[in-house]
Amino acid sequence: MILDTICAISTAYGTAGISVIRVTGMEAITKVNEIFKGKDLRKVKSHTVSYGYILDEDNKTLDEVMVAVFKAPRSFTSEDMVEISTHGGILVTNQVLKRLLSVGLRLANPGEFTERAFVHGRIDLAESEAVMDLISAKNEKAMKLAMHGLKGDTSNLIKNLREKLLAIIAVIEVNIDYPEYDDTEEMTNEIIKPQIIEFKKDLEEILKHAKKGRMIREGVKTAIVGKPNVGKSSLLNALLDEERAIVTEIAGTTRDTIEANINIGGITLNLIDTAGIRETSDIVEKIGVKRSKKAIDEAELVILVLDMSDELSKEDEELLELTKNKLRIVVGNKKDLGKKTILKEMISLSALSKEGLNLLEEAIIKKLELNELGDDFNYLSNARHIQKIEETKKLMKEVINSIEIGLPIDMVEIDIKKGWQTLGEIIGEYHPEDLIEELFSKFCLGK
Repeated sequence: MILDTICAISTAYGTAGISVIRVTGMEAITKVNEIFKGKDLRKVKSHTVSYGYILDEDNKTLDEVMVAVFKAPRSFTSEDMVEISTHGGILVTNQVLKRLLSVGLRLANPGEFTERAFVHGRIDLAESEAVMDLISAKNEKAMKLAMHGLKGDTSNLIKNLREKLLAIIAVIEVNIDYPEYDDTEEMTNEIIKPQIIEFKKDLEEILKHAKKGRMIREGVKTAIVGKPNVGKSSLLNALLDEERAIVTEIAGTTRDTIEANINIGGITLNLIDTAGIRETSDIVEKIGVKRSKKAIDEAELVILVLDMSDELSKEDEELLELTKNKLRIVVGNKKDLGKKTILKEMISLSALSKEGLNLLEEAIIKKLELNELGDDFNYLSNARHIQKIEETKKLMKEVINSIEIGLPIDMVEIDIKKGWQTLGEIIGEYHPEDLIEELFSKFCLGK
């Protein structure tokens, strides 16, 4: 496939020590060479850096640069590629980019360099998505998760699943089309069923871990809840180590939800400080209470704050009941003012002095069970990948149902093939003709 030559600024927009402009395509080296004063880039070795100058239309110096040349197929896009390191000023970087466009290059679309790497088979679809996951990683664990995808671990996981289905499909096909082929095991429904049940269990195990993967990648939805004036906003400010929420002694100061992000032990929490939950006639506060209850429903972790310097109230008991089935941590705030309420599961602290705050952070890490993951963990975290695994699981359930009601083997095979196709969509490796090619490569009919 012949594609035009494109260019774009690859570093963040702004003032810095250097900026990098990336060029890729058949004419990448020759076009950059037209405006470069230094070595002849057409003659330099691949993966070398040359010093020189970018010239304007009047052959005057635009900038002093370093130019790295990567010759096909040994580049990120598998095309000829050039990376120009300019001084990191906004104006000079844009002037060099403008000069590249003036010699016939096209400005790249968002993600087009990675798209070309995919088109040329340099990386598959899952690896392509891992590039953006790595760039947007919110914490160290999310970065490691993205690296697994970039290294191909996720792709290998999916390929192994497809191999299992393909082995079943191959024997079914031979049974249907070549019944005289004596060396082939007859693939009856009774033989398929236990294999599909085991395969479905593999998918369920992947999905079980996928929830953790998604939380690592996107952060954990965490709601800080409690009745008015227990110190929810003070706790939010203490965790963030900044005055994000307004704090007063007036009950009901927080009238709406306040959101913020924090990293604890390599885990990102998407914190929501909710309005105090209580019966009220105030219209605005009623809306805040309604939103607080919605936040509890949607939260993956609830931090329920009680005022331990006061007796347990009716509102406290209602909140304990409301959140009992959620992943929950109960916090007893205001320990510096007394200890009238003590519960077995409660963590005592003072948001004002931050005494005991470390205990809460340790409890969060332990409760989420995300800090016990080894360096070799490989969990699906991409929503599209998880959806495709869910679809495949449903198809396997249909296969089992079809077997149990006694449908013919060729009818059962339809959903198995759909499962193989759906998994292929994760890594971008499915086309209708692929199945035929893979069948013949896996099962020799001419021996």
